Amino acid sequence: MDPEQDAMMLIASLMAVSARTAPKGKGTDTIVTRIISGDELEKVAGEMIRIGERTGLPPFPRDAQNIKDCAACVLIGCRGTEDLGLNCGGCGYYSCKEMREKVSKDPVRSLFNGPNCVIRMADLGIAVGSAVKTAQIHNADNRIFFTAGVAALSLQMLPGCTCAYGIPLSATSKNIFFDRRPVS
Repeated sequence: MDPEQDAMMLIASLMAVSARTAPKGKGTDTIVTRIISGDELEKVAGEMIRIGERTGLPPFPRDAQNIKDCAACVLIGCRGTEDLGLNCGGCGYYSCKEMREKVSKDPVRSLFNGPNCVIRMADLGIAVGSAVKTAQIHNADNRIFFTAGVAALSLQMLPGCTCAYGIPLSATSKNIFFDRRPVS
């Protein structure tokens, strides 16, 4: 029995509740959560390294080490193409219908699929903020990684999501998510 690992999993569950109950545009929920640990952490870290090699973006391999070293990771994604029908233009298109017609079906085109409804992206930000607030209240070291979210999307761990973040958790004597060095 590892009480610190048990606590990290409990905190991860509470974070998922915080993300779920965070305010959403028009009260409709497009947030998807998933908690990963053990072998799934290794799988996400490996995908982060592959994405870093493919794109040449240094945060991916650097952050992969933190994913390998953490106790658990909360993935929070959003089905960002599920618009609200407001035709607000925040996505860059005249109408929600036009945005939906422009959504990329090519997973290689970019790290995230889009365009995304701007209100849904705000919902995602609020959900992520609520989750990290819960981690902080319980003294769990954490950091928000877009890199882990991209890897989770690439591995299809969050079905239907177009944008995601990962929030790894740790309970050690020194916060592993700071003082990080780039991978050479």
